[in-house]
Amino acid sequence: MKPTLHVLTRTDLADVDITPGEIIALVEDGYRAFAQGDSRCPTKLMMPIPVEERDAVSYSMLGYDGSLQQVGFKTSYRQGNDSAEKYYTTISLYDDTTGLPFAFMDCQRVGASRTPATTALIAKYCARPGATSALMIGTGVQGRYTLPYLLTVLPDLRRLRLYGTHPDGIADTKAVLARYFPDRELELVDDVPAAAADSDIVVAASGRAAHPPVQTAWLRPGGLLISVASKGVATGALRDADYAIATSTGQLGVTGTRLAGPDGAVEIHAELPDIVAGRAPGRHTPRDRVFAFSSGMIITDIPVAHALATRAVAAGRGREVSLWA
Repeated sequence: MKPTLHVLTRTDLADVDITPGEIIALVEDGYRAFAQGDSRCPTKLMMPIPVEERDAVSYSMLGYDGSLQQVGFKTSYRQGNDSAEKYYTTISLYDDTTGLPFAFMDCQRVGASRTPATTALIAKYCARPGATSALMIGTGVQGRYTLPYLLTVLPDLRRLRLYGTHPDGIADTKAVLARYFPDRELELVDDVPAAAADSDIVVAASGRAAHPPVQTAWLRPGGLLISVASKGVATGALRDADYAIATSTGQLGVTGTRLAGPDGAVEIHAELPDIVAGRAPGRHTPRDRVFAFSSGMIITDIPVAHALATRAVAAGRGREVSLWA
């Protein structure tokens, strides 16, 4: 069989039709397969660039999805934190059944899909019973799809709030919500501590935050705080929780150690894959203040990337490159 590779750009993938519910199911299956031992996901590598004024960092992740029998290799490079124009991420997929490469693709759409799916799954399993309100902090690529994904798994959420400082991001967040849930209203807030204290679920996905760092102590009893790679979460937020979870304890040790507090001690009560697989609870009691550290795992990138690539290729998108010709 001739080794070829499907190359898919950001434009090729931008309007591939796939619903939040489909993405959530793919990500949930990815976590479950990992918990069952069918997949592999070594801890990600992070390399800060030594030229401090550039504020640049690079990541790489390697993994195997046992359900699809696909190997994935993801790379990311980001310079600064103010513009998506200096964030570049790609993923390569290899078919372990044939031993051949399958796709090399831009990974922005993948990350913008699997990240809110993970947030939604954390809320599904860890929010207090009967949760009715959510606060979204941040309007970047990682955050603007979050509310529709939350509503997909928790349709009884009635009060939706948003804190953001970028007009375009706010407009995009409103548009995405209206696309999937046109009957829902979105309330803009400017007092983050007050809104957090009055919300059952708080999702922090802000970069260089223009708000006070979010504290677990602000939560009402039973509240859930989800940090999505957020610089807007206070140091010690993890330590102050009644119950703490992470998508991966190993990756918390790479990208989130500051959340443990000055002593650096980290105590995680459960990991999300085990919660999804029914091996650990999402909280101990309905009154627990729960903190969740969400770090991307390539076992969730692979199935989402494979679904997008398969649909894009079927639609005639991208181009096929013969390798080693």
